[in-house]
Amino acid sequence: MQTQILIIVFLPLIASIVAGLVNKAAPSVFAKSITTGALLVSAALSWPIFLAFLSGNATAEVVPVLKWVQSGAMSFDWALRVDTLTAIMLVVINSVSALVHVYSWGYMEEDPDQPRFFAYLSLFTFAMLMLVTADNLVQMFFGWEGVGLASYLLIGFWFKKPTAGAAAIKAFVVNRVGDLGFMLGIFGSFLVFQTTSITEILAAAPGMSGSTIGFLGMRLYTMDILCILLFVGAMGKSAQLFLHTWLPDAMEGPTPVSALIHAATMVTAGVFMLCRLSPMFETAPTALMIVTVVGAATCFFAATIGTTQWDIKRVIAYSTCSQLGYMFFAAGVGAYNVAMFHLFTHAFFKALLFLGAGSVIHAMHHEQDMRYYGGLRKQIPLTFYAMLAGTLAITGLGVYHLGIGFAGFWSKDAVLEVAFARGTEISVMSFWLGVVAALLTSFYSWRLMFLTFWGKPRWIESEHIQHSVHKTPAEAGDDTTGGYHPHESPIPMLIPLVLLTVGAVAAGQVFAPSFLDDAAFWAGSIFYNENLMHAMHAVPYWVKYSALVVMVLGFAGAYMAYIAKPELPAKFVATVPWLHRFVYNKWYFDELYDRIFVKPAFWFGRQFWKLGDVGTIDRFGPNGIAWVVERSSGAAKAIQSGYLYTYALIMLLGLIAAITWVLL
Repeated sequence: MQTQILIIVFLPLIASIVAGLVNKAAPSVFAKSITTGALLVSAALSWPIFLAFLSGNATAEVVPVLKWVQSGAMSFDWALRVDTLTAIMLVVINSVSALVHVYSWGYMEEDPDQPRFFAYLSLFTFAMLMLVTADNLVQMFFGWEGVGLASYLLIGFWFKKPTAGAAAIKAFVVNRVGDLGFMLGIFGSFLVFQTTSITEILAAAPGMSGSTIGFLGMRLYTMDILCILLFVGAMGKSAQLFLHTWLPDAMEGPTPVSALIHAATMVTAGVFMLCRLSPMFETAPTALMIVTVVGAATCFFAATIGTTQWDIKRVIAYSTCSQLGYMFFAAGVGAYNVAMFHLFTHAFFKALLFLGAGSVIHAMHHEQDMRYYGGLRKQIPLTFYAMLAGTLAITGLGVYHLGIGFAGFWSKDAVLEVAFARGTEISVMSFWLGVVAALLTSFYSWRLMFLTFWGKPRWIESEHIQHSVHKTPAEAGDDTTGGYHPHESPIPMLIPLVLLTVGAVAAGQVFAPSFLDDAAFWAGSIFYNENLMHAMHAVPYWVKYSALVVMVLGFAGAYMAYIAKPELPAKFVATVPWLHRFVYNKWYFDELYDRIFVKPAFWFGRQFWKLGDVGTIDRFGPNGIAWVVERSSGAAKAIQSGYLYTYALIMLLGLIAAITWVLL
């Protein structure tokens, strides 16, 4: 397995370097071929490792790479940890990344900077692989920052577009806030445990339960402080409430980027980190309570916003934010295996939805406003069926007594059941927030489908679409659509849709027994609460069917509002305009942060500029002492005549002045 894991991890890096160095010196097909080929190989090698752990034929091991740091008491190597948790992430990252590479052959076909784009994609994949194979916290932080860099490069890939550059900077800055917490958590962990080795920290963590540490002038529980700081890092990377504002804006990047980074991989890094350190979090009840509350609040908050957005990618982005909330409150109640199961299934159906949205955008000549869609199921049928499968998966269609359902039915319902089974006030509150979020998820998902694929074709009214397609009157003929017809995407874009559809349909059905009920599968990988899993299966039937009921209600609501009685949304907005404004404007978080952080930061910047730089440094520097020196040197030059009698006169005057001073 050692050679296999080394190839999986480093092949994307090599491909990225080659594609980046060659860039436009060779045809674009060279960079696309080498990066896509590398990811296909990595994906193909990842599945046997995962299946080996699934069948119990593999054991955890650490693959050494090189000696890294030796500084006093701190010592750690660069090594790759392979266990069940790693195997799951290898499959998710490499499979989705390989499909996104293939998809990008069609989606980015007309972009002149394809080599740079594919190099960035592979660089991101390598950084993510570094993160999930880390054997110590410093190596994890290396991958953590690597995916942050790659995310910045990919979100701002179209750097000549001002909104893309602003979105990239916003993502980078907001994540730095979270990363500060993550760094403090790493520093604190080393201070407490005198090591950065994840294995050693997790082994020693139970012994620190109940101990206290000085923090901000107070004595607080050591493990709670460390875990809360680490969770702040997870909040930033996984776009949880308060540090979520970067995720919707990140949709300014190309759609394949949204599918790879903001659906299936980077945003799940926080969930992975929390599950990797689960034995540590189990010793910190206050930290787990915070994780549960923040996850449940995010789940509900993001779902409300998804009901009002018009941009097809932003709807799916807020859906991602909401689904990540499910994962976090599952982990918060101690069901880390359930959190990872939802991460696993979510990767397939959310990547499918993003790539399906990209296919729609491609068909609609880059129009992203759903108000200019409609009636597309007959124009792009394969994309329609793929997105239908993704919608059924995310809304959780399935029947408990029949034992059949789409991927989200198995994982999202398990999250709700385990939250109810936990039985604490916080977990039951999370259950109800999750149920309401499931209702809203169903509503905005079917709203997206109805606006996009049903109803009259509204693209005729879109000036952007019609004016961006130049057809002569002869080519247009008597066509009442203005001469433009939506078209199905090319084959490279359709192949990933088909494969991801299989995952969205079957991933939950196939893997639920191992993820939920096989303690041996998780042995030595995460904290597995077997009693909680038994309690989850024993919850009342109304709990098990609650998600299905609200899914049907959400579907019915969306059908009434956008098919049967399309005048209803306008009437609702007219009835409660303040509520619509509040939700449509994303609870005014951006405006609030602008008022609290951005404007004061600019004010301080101007003060330092006007008072510090211009008023002090320039005044007493270039315009002060430097000015005096310049003028003095000018006067000194004037008396440097070069004549002997001038120098003799100056010497005589100096001598007279010296004698006079002595005598007086």
